[in-house]
Amino acid sequence: MYLLLLGVALLLLKYLAVGPVADWSWWWVLSPFALTLLWWWFADQSGYTRRKAMEKETQRKADRVEESRKRLGMPAKPKR
Repeated sequence: MYLLLLGVALLLLKYLAVGPVADWSWWWVLSPFALTLLWWWFADQSGYTRRKAMEKETQRKADRVEESRKRLGMPAKPKR
């Protein structure tokens, strides 16, 4: 995500001819977009994206269970 934001910022600076970015080659300005695509491809191929989604889902489930326990007046489950 950071590479995408960097790419948008550099693209804007190049387009508006601001600072030293105006003199850079378009290859340098557009390179963060290529790196972003490479990262997304790697994250999908390595399972990183799916693993993070599963961790988030598991945490949401644990939070729901904990909230239900509190509403029922049950003691919190001890953390291991």
